[in-house]
Amino acid sequence: MNVELGAHMSAHINAHAAYTALDLIGTFAFAISGAVAARQRRLDLFGIVVVSFMVACGGGILRDLCIGAVPPAGLANWAYLAVTVLAAGLTIAAYPQVRRLRHPVLLFDAIGLGLFAVAGAQKALAYSQSAEPAIILGIVSAVGGGVMRDVLLSRVPAILDREIYASAALLGASVQVGLTYLGWSSVWTPWIAVISCVALRLASLYFGWRLPVFHSVRAAQPQPPEGGDAGKQLRKADSRQDAR
Repeated sequence: MNVELGAHMSAHINAHAAYTALDLIGTFAFAISGAVAARQRRLDLFGIVVVSFMVACGGGILRDLCIGAVPPAGLANWAYLAVTVLAAGLTIAAYPQVRRLRHPVLLFDAIGLGLFAVAGAQKALAYSQSAEPAIILGIVSAVGGGVMRDVLLSRVPAILDREIYASAALLGASVQVGLTYLGWSSVWTPWIAVISCVALRLASLYFGWRLPVFHSVRAAQPQPPEGGDAGKQLRKADSRQDAR
């Protein structure tokens, strides 16, 4: 009994450490994404830190509120704020080097998307033991910060712009939950899920993949009859020509 209890506690501690590590790494990646976007909009130091924190911790705060993990880790644990400030400071200090990267916001945003989708799903699964809420909250964790960033910077959120964004988060969260339910939980399981999400997101950006858009079919405008208003105007013009 003691052996089984010790094994259960050890597994719980390992799972907690795993999603905490993923959460902090995702926080760093998303914070860089937010700092670069805010720097491009010429915000001041306070604005850059605020946007970075909202991007890095917004989705996780929403997730924790939904599963009842209060106070949320992003507000209760000083490490999240420290990582956010560190990422913002590094971005400001090394902005010329960061700007040389091709689309740095999209790159770090894709990395953060995968990490948060997997960490969110893993944490929600530890609290609820149910697949559906875990997948949904994994998506919320991943896209929540990006939506807040785009709203703060007056941009159309990526999840509303036909991009494969939330769909990539759905894939990552589903892979993580699916592998866990199959009993394949290991050190490599979260990274497989993260890579699947990031790969889909980056591939969609590279190849220009978009979700389908359904346009409404406009009814053909009927042509005016010969004796209609257009016909009357033509006959009046002909009569004026004849009078001349």
